[in-house]
Amino acid sequence: MSEYESVTKTPLKLKKDSGIKKKKKNKEKKILEKLAKVEKTTGAENTQEKKPAVVPLTKAERAFLLMKEKKQMERILEKASKTHKQRVEEFNHHLDSLTEHYDIPKVSWTK
Repeated sequence: MSEYESVTKTPLKLKKDSGIKKKKKNKEKKILEKLAKVEKTTGAENTQEKKPAVVPLTKAERAFLLMKEKKQMERILEKASKTHKQRVEEFNHHLDSLTEHYDIPKVSWTK
């Protein structure tokens, strides 16, 4: 008798091979299919009736968009004006100027 006679020579049965399968719920897929069907039926009728309405921007909205674009351009120009080395040096200088909050403060229990 050898030591390996008692060993089973069948392949391992993993969980995925055991025949137990979890059922996946496709609620979202079903809802999307229903919406697509509804849109197809109403879409043909509404395509001729509905046209996208163009709403003009107000003065405040126009001013906001202009300022947003202007600030974005300023940021881009500021970032493009410095090299990576300059930015790293500036960041290191900033870190050097910070206090080290993780240092243990000196506390004297006896005065």
